[in-house]
Amino acid sequence: MQTSPRLRLPRLLVLGTDSRLARGYLVVFGLSVLVMLVLPDSPVAMAPMLLTAPLSLFGVALPFGPGTEGGGPGEALAVGFWAAWVLLCALVNAAALGALTAKRSASAPVRSNNVPARNLLAPAFDNWLARAYCAVVAVALGFFLYAVLLSPDPGFAGIWPLITAAPFSFLAVPLSLPAEYSGIPGLGTLVFTVAVGLAGLVNAVLIGRLAHRLRGEGR
Repeated sequence: MQTSPRLRLPRLLVLGTDSRLARGYLVVFGLSVLVMLVLPDSPVAMAPMLLTAPLSLFGVALPFGPGTEGGGPGEALAVGFWAAWVLLCALVNAAALGALTAKRSASAPVRSNNVPARNLLAPAFDNWLARAYCAVVAVALGFFLYAVLLSPDPGFAGIWPLITAAPFSFLAVPLSLPAEYSGIPGLGTLVFTVAVGLAGLVNAVLIGRLAHRLRGEGR
């Protein structure tokens, strides 16, 4: 009988806590939260958000969160929602790392050690969760390219691709700077776009592998 594709929280908890890699990530995340509480005005206070990217960064699109005006119950509710969301994002990331090291199911087919590249990338496209994420990254990159190439004022259009493909996408900035000042028109934009696309692909593979593990598949 095929396992239900519905994502279940208990399975998420198991994947997020049953490997050294996942537990190590949660320890680092916990330490980052402690640093944030001790040094709230320091740049390192952003560490919990960066460690739980990309999901946690999607919260910037919400109209409420820490610092919500008005005080009282409304602000407390906003802060509570933000804290719960970041914790859930940390658990999802830990589960994704756990999916990388989870033991293969006994019913899963044995694959050759010489795995073609297309099989390694397959989890990024063979399930709805990863495909939906790829669509979000594609829309963000499309908006960025439209703003840079066709809009008279691109503004901060690059922030959306960085958020959707974080944390690896942040490497796109230092990688594209030399190309930006190379004197070759459009080279910086090309390098930035490719780097963000690759970062999104890595995230999509991790999301896809997590989706397969949550369904009990030994991919």
